Amino acid sequence: MSLFCGFKPENRFFLAPMAGITDAAFRRICGDFGASVTYTEMVSAKALVYDDRKTADLLIRPGEKRPCGVQLFGHEPEVMAEAARRVAALCTPDFIDVNMGCPVPKVYNNGDGSALMADPALAARIVDAMKRAVPLPVTVKFRSGIREDQCNCVDFAKALEQAGADALCIHGRTRTQMYAGKSDRSMIAAVKSAVRVPVVASGDALSGADCIAILQETGADYVMIARGAEGFPMIFADCIALDRGEAQPRHTAEELFSVMKRHVSLACAYKSEHRAMPELRKHLLWYLGHLSGGKPYKAKMAQVTTESEFLALCGEMETVGLTLKR
Repeated sequence: MSLFCGFKPENRFFLAPMAGITDAAFRRICGDFGASVTYTEMVSAKALVYDDRKTADLLIRPGEKRPCGVQLFGHEPEVMAEAARRVAALCTPDFIDVNMGCPVPKVYNNGDGSALMADPALAARIVDAMKRAVPLPVTVKFRSGIREDQCNCVDFAKALEQAGADALCIHGRTRTQMYAGKSDRSMIAAVKSAVRVPVVASGDALSGADCIAILQETGADYVMIARGAEGFPMIFADCIALDRGEAQPRHTAEELFSVMKRHVSLACAYKSEHRAMPELRKHLLWYLGHLSGGKPYKAKMAQVTTESEFLALCGEMETVGLTLKR
């Protein structure tokens, strides 16, 4: 296994940065199941430079499992460099990742995220400015291109590597695909063949078997798991077992309920119950999606406002005897 940003991860499976999802509680849950590298949610460089308190709350917390990286987004080299300095001072991440792949309109239309793929020279200047600003490794996450007829990921990757990027992550979809269709693994393989820095594969890592297949088909050094971990953080344990040539662990509904309860407890401890419970609803509905017979309880779960209400509903579901779908 190759080094990633100067350290050797415990395994080849990373938790992807996801806005509104990969907060400290979820990072810890995924780490418990073996995620070897985690990332914060996407953080606005400009908001960080303007001392936005809510933005600073997204950074790595004291005592978190490492390695963990902070993902920044923005398109102005000087702002990105200053944000990197502030991140380094505030939480000393193991590396800083630059989001050059987010496809959502409010990010793309501002010139951030995947919009940077249209200007490789600017993308390279951002990486260069950040590398000059901090002594930390700088990585970049990007897509195969903006449109299917504009897949410039190989040349883009080369420009980033030349600018000093320490590792690259490529999602095998274009910006126009958003999250629909299939990830093109040949694009990931092409990037891996074109650069010498470590390459992380992203896209359609929805099961342990998917992750192993992605690594085998692309030659990537690591694979990043996003939607596959939503409601099922045990996917990391599955990946590790398969990578060792072992059978996947046999998961149960009881285990899933235990994970849900720990997730809620951690989130409430980190953020306060009042703030955490509304933010947790999407996670709780994802968990229920993995339970046979869980659908009738989704409306109730979407309305819980306290940890005690959540625990009471779990007790009701456990009494019914729901089973895990996989």
